[in-house]
Amino acid sequence: MKAVYIERHGGPEELKYGDLPDPLAGAGEVVVDIHAASVNGADWKVRTGESYRKSQFPHVLGRDFSGVVSAAGAGVTDFRIGDQVFGVTEASQEGAYAEKIAIKAAIVAKKPDILSHVNAAAVALAGLTALVSVEDTLKLKPGETILIQGGAGGVAAFAIQLAKHTGARVITTASAANHAYLRGIGADEIIDYNAQDFTKVVSGCDKVFDTVGGDVAQRSFAVLKPGGCAAFIASGPQAPKPPRGDVQSLRPNVARDRAHLERIVALVSAGAVRPPEIRLFPLSEAAAAHSISQGRHFRGKLVLTMR
Repeated sequence: MKAVYIERHGGPEELKYGDLPDPLAGAGEVVVDIHAASVNGADWKVRTGESYRKSQFPHVLGRDFSGVVSAAGAGVTDFRIGDQVFGVTEASQEGAYAEKIAIKAAIVAKKPDILSHVNAAAVALAGLTALVSVEDTLKLKPGETILIQGGAGGVAAFAIQLAKHTGARVITTASAANHAYLRGIGADEIIDYNAQDFTKVVSGCDKVFDTVGGDVAQRSFAVLKPGGCAAFIASGPQAPKPPRGDVQSLRPNVARDRAHLERIVALVSAGAVRPPEIRLFPLSEAAAAHSISQGRHFRGKLVLTMR
């Protein structure tokens, strides 16, 4: 099979496009012929060695995908050859930048007709992360106010729509070029981070969901009201320590399971959430996609296509 992999850590030029052995389905696994795979910010951190996870080389990147089941291992009864599916690899696995992947059947879901393979790949990990963060971790409620940092990204855009569907008031941060896009998906208030300090114009939030990290994460505590809580996905494996004692700092545990994928399907089917803007690249041009992803200033999702 064709795949994109690294043999050492480094820049985008370390991404190799070539042939690797086809995977085989073990017990409880399916082999999926991948049609599309998403590019996530975590991918370039693995490539550079910044990730806290260790890589064994050659290492195939990629965490979420959509495709067609081409083989099933012993004990798999819920999928048949030819089923269209999408999913997210286990945190320790990766491997979606390839024409095929072997993965536990229990963490894969059937792809609905309403979603193309490209759209399904684009919402898989982004949707899973947003759901675990907003619903399971922050437990956002109707009538609450949430600040979502970095609104134009794939996870944040899903979270904005989810929060609005929940009945919350949604504030987000983004450059001016993305304001119309974010209003279109439900943001109530948008702060241009290039022109305004969000800590000066936002206060009294019940919840914060940070997808940016760094200094933005630390300053986000300032906008919480007493008793509020914040969730962080861009600050490493541990949530940052809050500078005040009357708020909570949480790191979502984005575990992989079919139930959350089916929740994504339900939200999309109901019209509560729509896929993000997508920029496509053939698998062989993964390095170009990584260069854009690492620059951080793009809207929506980058998706690799295999066929």
